[in-house]
Amino acid sequence: MSTGVAGSSFRRRIVIAAMAAILVAGLGASAFGPAEGDASSHREAPLISADPQVDNTDVYAFVSPDDPDMVTILSNFVPFEEPAGGPNFYPFGAKGARYDLNVDNDHDAKVDLTYRFKFSNERRDGNTFLYNNGAVTSLDDENLNVFQTYDVHLIDRSGRRTETSRLVNDAVAVPSNVGEASMPDYAALRQQGIVPMSGGGQAFAGQADDPFFLDLRVFDLLYGADFSEIGDDTLAGFSVNTIGIQVPMDILARNGNADNNPIVGVWSDAERQTVEIKGSKNRKRVTRPFKQVSRLGMPLVNEVVIPLKDKDKWNRSLPKDDGQFLDYVLEPELPKLIEAIYGAATGLEEPDPPRNDLVSVFLTGVDGLNQPAGVTPSEQLRLNMSIPPCEPGSCAEYSTLGVIGGDVAGYPNGRRLPDDVIDISLQVVMGELVGQANDLADGVNANDVDFADSFPYVGLPKPGSDPAPHN
Repeated sequence: MSTGVAGSSFRRRIVIAAMAAILVAGLGASAFGPAEGDASSHREAPLISADPQVDNTDVYAFVSPDDPDMVTILSNFVPFEEPAGGPNFYPFGAKGARYDLNVDNDHDAKVDLTYRFKFSNERRDGNTFLYNNGAVTSLDDENLNVFQTYDVHLIDRSGRRTETSRLVNDAVAVPSNVGEASMPDYAALRQQGIVPMSGGGQAFAGQADDPFFLDLRVFDLLYGADFSEIGDDTLAGFSVNTIGIQVPMDILARNGNADNNPIVGVWSDAERQTVEIKGSKNRKRVTRPFKQVSRLGMPLVNEVVIPLKDKDKWNRSLPKDDGQFLDYVLEPELPKLIEAIYGAATGLEEPDPPRNDLVSVFLTGVDGLNQPAGVTPSEQLRLNMSIPPCEPGSCAEYSTLGVIGGDVAGYPNGRRLPDDVIDISLQVVMGELVGQANDLADGVNANDVDFADSFPYVGLPKPGSDPAPHN
C-alpha cells in the first residue's frame, strides 16, 4: 500500500486543492462572524481563538513504548506559541479555568475517570518586568520570577459514589523556553517537571513543541493559487502547553483489570468558570458553575465532519449525546466535495452512504480492533491497551499511517505522536476501509522536531533566542 508520499505530482496537487477547498468551506466561513464556543483546534473558531489558554489543539493516547505496562495520555492547549513571545510568555489558565483528561472504561459514553489539572500563578518580584532575572537551572530557582504550580485530582465516578483524591500537590509547571541564556539546559528543566502521582504513575505540565504536523497555507488562495505552497509544516517552530499523565493500564481499565477490559475511550476538555444569577428581584442566588468551552477526542471531527451550524453545540456537548450528530458521519460533506471538484480529473468517487465505516472509526471503534462489546456510539479516542506498542526498529509493521498502513498499534487505535492523521483521515474518508484504495496526502509526513524516547515524549520547544525558529 502506498504511504501517501509516492503519488504523482498531479495527484498530490489535486489532493492539496481538494483539502484546501474542504477546509475553506468547512472552517473559513466561521471566521466571518462570532459564534459561542466554536471548534477547538488551532484557532479555527472565533471565540475560542480569543481565549487560547483553553483552546484544546490535540489529544494523544497510546501504550507507552518504553514501558508497555503503562498508558500515556496527552492534551495540548494554547496554539501558535511564538518562542520569543515575552515578557509574559504562555501560562496555563489559572483561577477560573480547569483542564480534564477523561476516560470511559465501561463504554456507556459517560466519563468514569477524570484527571483534573488546576493551575495557580506565582510571582517572586512584582517590581520588574522580567519573567526571569538570571539563568534558570532548576524549577525552584530564585531567578525564575514568574511560574505556575498545579494540582492533579482524580475524580472517580466508576463506583456507586463519586470519589475525589489529590494525586499531585503544588508541582511546578515547566516554564516557557525564554532562551539559551535564560535557560541554558531546558532539557533538564523538562526532566524536573515530570512528577510522581499518588497511587502510581506520573504527570507533566509545561511547554512543548507542537507535535501536530500539516500544511495550513490553504488560506493563501488555495496554496498560492498555483499549488506552489505545499509540503511545508505550518506549525514548525511553534509551541503549545502540554498536560499529560502516564499511568498503569490497570488503573484505567474497568474493575482495575486490563487483561479482561483492555479498551478505554479518551477525550479532553477545558472549562471556564461562569457567573449565574437566579431568582426573583428580591431574592437572588449567585452561582459560579464551570462550563465546558472546548472538547476534543478524535482529531478533525469538529473541523470537517460537523457543519458550521452545529459546531457550537458540539463543543458544549458530552459524548453521551453524540447520537444527535450521527447523520453527519453517515453522509459526510467532505467526500462529496472531493468528488464534485476533482472526481472527473482523478477518478476519485464518494463512497456510497451510509458510511458505516466512518461510524466505526469515529463513534464505536473498529470491530476486532478497538470496539468494545455493548459500546454506546460516541466520539472518543479509543485505545486497545492489549496491543503492544510498535515503534521504528521494534516491529516490522510500524507505519505512520497506523491501521491502514498495517500497524494496528497506531491511529485510530489511540493516537501516537508520529501518526500522520491528515493522510490517514483523507484516505479513510475517500473509502480506504471499503475497498476504494487511494494515496491522498498533504505532503507533510513528519514533525519538524524529534519526539523524546520517554514520558512525556513531546519534543522540546524552540528557545526564544532562536533567530529563525520556523525554518
